[in-house]
Amino acid sequence: MTPLRHLAGRLALAALTATGLAVPPAHADITIGQTAGFTGTVAASVKEATQGARMYFDAVNAAGGVNGQKITLVSLDDKFEAKLAAANAKTLIDQGAISLFLIRGTPLAQAIMPLLTEYKVPLVAPSTGAMVLHKPVHPWLFNVRATYQREAERAIEHLSLIGVDRIAIVQVDDSFGEDAVQGAHAGLAKVNKTAVAHEKYDRAKPDFGPIVPKLLAASPQAVLFIGSGTAVVQGMKAVRAAGSKAQLVTLSNNATAGFVKDLGDIAYGVIVSQVFPYERSMAKPIIKEASEAARKAGVELTPTVVEGYVSAKVLVEGLKRAGPKPTRDGLRKALEGMGHYDVGGIELGYSPTDHTGLEYVDLSIVDQAGKFRR
Repeated sequence: MTPLRHLAGRLALAALTATGLAVPPAHADITIGQTAGFTGTVAASVKEATQGARMYFDAVNAAGGVNGQKITLVSLDDKFEAKLAAANAKTLIDQGAISLFLIRGTPLAQAIMPLLTEYKVPLVAPSTGAMVLHKPVHPWLFNVRATYQREAERAIEHLSLIGVDRIAIVQVDDSFGEDAVQGAHAGLAKVNKTAVAHEKYDRAKPDFGPIVPKLLAASPQAVLFIGSGTAVVQGMKAVRAAGSKAQLVTLSNNATAGFVKDLGDIAYGVIVSQVFPYERSMAKPIIKEASEAARKAGVELTPTVVEGYVSAKVLVEGLKRAGPKPTRDGLRKALEGMGHYDVGGIELGYSPTDHTGLEYVDLSIVDQAGKFRR
């Protein structure tokens, strides 16, 4: 082992131990690398998505693995910081990960993208719907979920259909926010409307004190929050505390049990877009399959758990098609050959010129029991 690889291994071991994440065996058959915010503002969704992925990997391993090889998911905590995410990704690549997987956050994925090209390693199922990950097509990046732009557009279309005319937008001031808001504006343009208010907040230090009075002055009937985790919770609570009864809406990156729990008493009635079928729709084979896996694992099946499960299934299918001795390039070619893959009632497709994956988008509402309903 070279000094660099030896150092990378020690750094990864230290990071895993410090965050309480599972330490991989010394010689995994197939190593998959994940860097994500297991602590910080997106921890709830990261943990749920990873639970879903591990459920599927565990089932595959219990059945003998992929072509006789077991899968080990090595997860490092990047605290939702782009610099640390890039450093973690380099460590995982140096450790020999055949693929990076389920990385969370648009700025973090962008920080990692140059490494994919430099080291010729695939990134499968980044947990973000940023358009920059779809167009132009990156040869080493394979999306599974639909874009945030389509989610935001669909949410606006729905609000218009139910007679909501005065719509305000609150977005995080980063690449994720700027990307998703384009979909919101497209949706508004389709129904000949503009936002009655459009405010931005800092991702690192969100402060809704100055924002909420401006929102209320515009008398919105609905407020679309584009952002992640605790910041969106803070913003929604600030709107309600100020006395507004506006319909609250957000995107699928907040479709977690943790998000609903953090909202507490104000969760009821919040609309959250979704990019996978309803987790109680047993008519969909993928949901029936994931539900059974969740029951065995003692895990609550949430939209984000479903995302992790489906993402792992797509990656494993690529590994199976890559042959008995999969390589990074072999995995890339195998994924690009998945033109029509039935994930379980929903069809995913890749080609050399299209790495989008699924285009499914729906809406849900949080019920009185704190569950997502459609």
